[in-house]
Parts: sequence; structure tokens; C-alpha cells
Amino acid sequence: MNRRDLLKGTLAATAAATLPTRVFAQVNSYSARDRVLLDIAREQLARVGQRIWRKDIVGIADFGVHSAERRFYFVDVENERVQAYHVSHGDGSDPEHDGWLDRYSNTEGSHCTSRGAYMTRSWYVGKFGTSIRLDGLDPSNSNALPRAIVMHQADYATPQHVSRWGRLGRSNGCFAMGPEQFDRALIDLSGGRLLYAESLGIQSDGSRVASRELLRREGGGTFERTVPGAY
Repeated sequence: MNRRDLLKGTLAATAAATLPTRVFAQVNSYSARDRVLLDIAREQLARVGQRIWRKDIVGIADFGVHSAERRFYFVDVENERVQAYHVSHGDGSDPEHDGWLDRYSNTEGSHCTSRGAYMTRSWYVGKFGTSIRLDGLDPSNSNALPRAIVMHQADYATPQHVSRWGRLGRSNGCFAMGPEQFDRALIDLSGGRLLYAESLGIQSDGSRVASRELLRREGGGTFERTVPGAY
């Protein structure tokens, strides 16, 4: 055997010993919560998708959990990835300022968060700097544009605020996020994408718990009896 054949044989043996006999495709691993969120994003896109311009990323605000939790999810339905951030609710939805959303409203002047599907629109510069207009797509949030319910940044919506006070501050009904977190919204959620807000109460294991708002609503709270149609 000449030197060239010997070298080729040695390289082939080395490759056979170091390479796996079969290469399998890499599969993303999800948490149980991520799977639930991906399902919800797809369900809502199927429900209102004809009015949504861009369907790659969906924002989901789960107001069924406390404001100290990272409860705003960027759900990348194309690449099946989920990232979680903080988001505030309205002071009218949390009059006790204890971090729990107690009610929704679509009424002007209520300072409440509204549930339902929104489409993100263009940027503008307002009181809180660059903000994202929202168009309500459901009867429960149809007044989003005239109420000026938007996405914006706020210092009271940061992890540091949670560390100091144990909860986020409250907006006037808008989706407020910390400045760094809101930068992601400008890139990933603006320009005709879906934002869905609801009291889902999704836990890390994918299970759901009834929120205080849901329990109160099912019990026939005073607000529903005196202001019918506000939800």
C-alpha cells in the first residue's frame, strides 16, 4: 500500500469513528405554557386573520395573572418561539392598585383595559414618546382608537418597579411596557400584527386558573349589573 492510500484509509477510519451513524433533525423544545400560547395565537389568527396584515408574530397579554409576572408574550408562530415580558393594565381595571385586573371596559373615560383582539397600526410620538396605535377588532374593544388605547413605554412597567413595589404601576387603559421591552414591540409587533388581550390565567405547566376578574364576573358583580354592555 502506498502512502496516499494509507492516508486516505486513516482519514476514512477517523471520520467513521467520530461522526454519528445517523443525523437527526433538531427539534425545538417547548414548555407546556408555550404550547398553549402557540395554540391560542393560531386560534385567534384563524378567527380574525382576514383583518390582520402580518401573521408571523402575535402578542398575547394574559391579564389573568398578577402584574408582577411576565404576562405579555411575543408568540412567533412561524418559528414556534415564545418570549415573555411585563405589561401594565389600566387603573380603572385595578382600583385597589394591588396588581390584579378586576374588570374590563370599552367605555370612554373608564381608564380600563379592554379585552379582545387588536391590530397594531403605525407609530406616532406622544406623551410617552414613540407609541403604537391599536385598532380594536371586537365589540369589547371597538373604542380603542377613539379612546387612544395604545402600546407605549413607561418607567412604571419595568422589572425594577416590580422589585421595589411588588407590582407594576397602572396605565389609563393602555398596554404599557418598560422602555427596553417596548423596543421589542416596535420591531416585532407593529405594522399590522395581532395583539390579543384576555384573562387566560396560564401557568408555567400549561394549566389555567380562574382570575379574580373571571370569578367576580361570573358572580354578577355590581359593575356588570349597573353598566350592561361595558364588557
